Amino acid sequence: MEANDTIPTAESLDSDTSTKRFRAKRDAILAAAAEAINEQSAKGMTFADVARRVGLNTTSVTYYFKRKEDLAAACFEYTLEKLLAMLDESLLEPTPQARVAKYLSLNMTRLARIQRGEETAFAILSDLRAMEEPVLGKLMAGWREVFRKTRSLWGPAVNRAQTDLHGGRAHVLLENTFWLPIWLTRYDPDQYDRVEERLMDVFAHGIAGPKATWDPELIDLAHDEPEPGREAFLLAATRLINQLGYRGASVQKIASELNVTKGSFYHHLDAKDDLVLACYKRSLDTVADAQRLADERGGSHWERLSGTIATLLDVQFSERGPLLRTTALSGLPTESRTQMVDRSNRIARRFAGTMSDGIAEGSIRPVDPLIAAQALMAMQNAAFDMRKWAHTMTRERAIGYYASTLAFGLFDDRILDQ
Repeated sequence: MEANDTIPTAESLDSDTSTKRFRAKRDAILAAAAEAINEQSAKGMTFADVARRVGLNTTSVTYYFKRKEDLAAACFEYTLEKLLAMLDESLLEPTPQARVAKYLSLNMTRLARIQRGEETAFAILSDLRAMEEPVLGKLMAGWREVFRKTRSLWGPAVNRAQTDLHGGRAHVLLENTFWLPIWLTRYDPDQYDRVEERLMDVFAHGIAGPKATWDPELIDLAHDEPEPGREAFLLAATRLINQLGYRGASVQKIASELNVTKGSFYHHLDAKDDLVLACYKRSLDTVADAQRLADERGGSHWERLSGTIATLLDVQFSERGPLLRTTALSGLPTESRTQMVDRSNRIARRFAGTMSDGIAEGSIRPVDPLIAAQALMAMQNAAFDMRKWAHTMTRERAIGYYASTLAFGLFDDRILDQ
C-alpha cells in the first residue's frame, strides 16, 4: 500500500452505505413519480400515490422532496438529462442520417429495456409548461437545449431557410420518439428491430413516391356550428389544455380566456371530463372529415394523403386550430380514455389504408403503412407546438417545410427550392 493511500474507516463505510441507500430510495421515488405523472399528469400526482407505489409512507417521501412540485420538477429534470445524454452520444456519429439513426436506436433500446423490466420509463414532458416559476424557467431552458441539440443533428445551417427546415425536422423527430411508447406495445419485443428499421426508412426516404411533388390542394372543412359560441369555447379550452395539460387548464382559466364566468362553462358542459372529451371529439372529427373529403374529391392516393396532411397542418397553424393533443387524455377515466384512443387508432388505420392503396398504384413509396401512419399521427398531433415557428414565415412555406419531414424524409432538401 502506498503511503498516501487511506484505509477506509468504519465511519466512512457506513457513510458510503448510507449515501447509496439514500440514492436508491430517491431513484425509486423518482421512478414511481414518473409512472404516476405519465398516468395522471404532474398536477394529478400525489405523495400518497407515489408512496404506495414504492412501499413507503407519505412522510418518508417528503424527507426526499419537500413539495410535490419539487418531485415533479426532479422527474422532468431527469428526463431532460437523459435526452441530452442520448443526443450527445448521437452527435458523435459522422453524418446527419447516422446521428438520427443512432438517436432512434438509443430510444428503441431504452424502450426494450423498459419492456423487460430492466429500466423504468421517464416522465413525459407534456405537463412541463404547467409548472410554476422559478422552476418553469429552468425547465424550459433545459427543453430549449434539448431542441437545439436535436436540431444540430443536421449540422450547421447555411441560411435562415435551412435553419427553419432543421427546426421542423427536430420537432418531428422528437415527437415521434415521444409517441413511440403509445403504439410500440402492439409489437412483441422480438419485432422491435424491425420496427426501428421500418421507422428509420420513413425518416430517411419519406412516404411520397418517386414522381410525387409537394403541391397539395387544401380541403374546405367549413361547416355550420350546431350551437352558437360552443366552437369558440372548445377552441379556447383546447389551446389551454395543450399548453398546460388536462389538470393545469382549470375551468377558471378557460373561462378567463374567453372573458366569461365559470357559470358559462356549465352552460356548455356538465363537467371538466366532458370538456376534454368534447375537445378531443372535435379534433378527431376534424381529422376524419379531412380524410373523408379527400377520398370524395378523388385523385391519386398521394394527392389525397398530401391534401389531408396539408389541411390538418393549416388548421394547427391557424386561428381555426388547434387540435387537442393526445397527452390531454392522461387525466381522464380509463373507459373514456380507451374510447378516444380507439378512435385515434381507427384514424391511423385509415391513413395506413390510403398508403397501402397508394403503394399499389405507385404514387406512394413502399413503406410499412402501419408504422408510417403512426409517424403521421405524431407529426400532425404535435404541430400546435410549432405555431410560433410557423408564424415567422408564410403559412404555405410553414406547411411545406413541416410536412416535408415525412413526405420526402428528414434529409431531402428539395422543399427549399419550391
